[in-house]
Amino acid sequence: MTKRTLEGTKRKRARVSGFRARMRTPGGRRVIRRRRSRGRARLGV
Repeated sequence: MTKRTLEGTKRKRARVSGFRARMRTPGGRRVIRRRRSRGRARLGV
């Protein structure tokens, strides 16, 4: 069998798209704000 080509890691996922990573940049804060307004259950990973 061939191996899966996309295998994510928890640390990478959190560092790139976690809540604290989003709050670091203006664009990320905008993402959080928009997700809050939409009523998302999960704002960051």
